[in-house]
Amino acid sequence: MNILFTICGRAGSKGFKNKNLKEMNGVPLVYYTLATLKGFTDRYTDGQVRVALNTDSKELADVVAKQTVVQDVVFIDRKLELAGDVVAKVEVIKDTYLQVKGDFAADVVIDVDITSPMRTITDLEEVLRVYQSNSKYDLVYSVVESRRSPYFNMVEIKDDGFFRKICASNFTARQQAPLCYELNASIYAYRPDFLSGEISKTILDYNCGISLMRDYLVLDIDSEDDFHMMSMLHRYYCEVDEGIREVYEIARKF
Repeated sequence: MNILFTICGRAGSKGFKNKNLKEMNGVPLVYYTLATLKGFTDRYTDGQVRVALNTDSKELADVVAKQTVVQDVVFIDRKLELAGDVVAKVEVIKDTYLQVKGDFAADVVIDVDITSPMRTITDLEEVLRVYQSNSKYDLVYSVVESRRSPYFNMVEIKDDGFFRKICASNFTARQQAPLCYELNASIYAYRPDFLSGEISKTILDYNCGISLMRDYLVLDIDSEDDFHMMSMLHRYYCEVDEGIREVYEIARKF
């Protein structure tokens, strides 16, 4: 099975300026992603692997080009129409795949987010395993068990102006409610046929599978506070989690 890994990073960020260029604990954020891919590729024997970076940031491209550990990264210039704040990321992944497919026949396209440094090689392997387990999946994404439940302790404003549970229920304990999951924006595995077709709905409205990751406190780095909290958590887990430490040690060699 041939795998195309995509890394997508825009220039700038309204929530946290230039977050894709930040260094965390002495290592550029993007190197954690590349380190995970390096560790995966060293273990993977069932096909070829290609890595593509889609960006409109010369600075990010330079950081990736400077490293010599992950070889033959394909650089894709982000199209202007795909660089806006409200563009769905799947459209960028789709464009990356379509530009690469002439030179590389991918059986799966796996997007790995730059702002998810606490992702292990095993996490990637598990997403691929789930993807291969059911040919009807359009995509598989990583999740953690939700700390809140729309059936029990999550509310929204209703038409009458009052706040009530998002999903109507009579549960008196969260454990009684259906098990819910939260996307952690770390790994997405797409079927190439899905990316080749028209995507007219949000990706969560298609045939999805999930891969459960460890909950390190789900932090999507969108602010300076997020970044500092992630940095502290990362230092702690490097001491107690072998998988996180393994990726960190690879990233330090870049």
